[in-house]
Amino acid sequence: MSHTTTHRTDPTAFHCSSCGTSTYDGPRDHCPQCLHARHQDGAGLCGAFMAPLAVAVHGPGEWRLVHRCTACATLTSSPVRADDHQVALMALAVRPLAQPPFPLDLLGRI
Repeated sequence: MSHTTTHRTDPTAFHCSSCGTSTYDGPRDHCPQCLHARHQDGAGLCGAFMAPLAVAVHGPGEWRLVHRCTACATLTSSPVRADDHQVALMALAVRPLAQPPFPLDLLGRI
């Protein structure tokens, strides 16, 4: 089952089944509100749900969204767009600081 679908009659339409957002501002690969996507691979369309995992800085001023496929665990990245939800992007960017893989009190011992 596909969680993010593109309306077949309008190539500029994008409907997100994760949050219900619809946008008609041209072809896109992820939802501008919740940042979820649909897995598309070179052989066709996997169609599985892709959850936003992180934000990566690719170069000066160039952020990319990192997604993981929920079916096959494939990682992909795509450029952040100007209309992407800024709070959702920042939440992804600070997640490693907010949820470190070790107790924060260990930092005081360094």
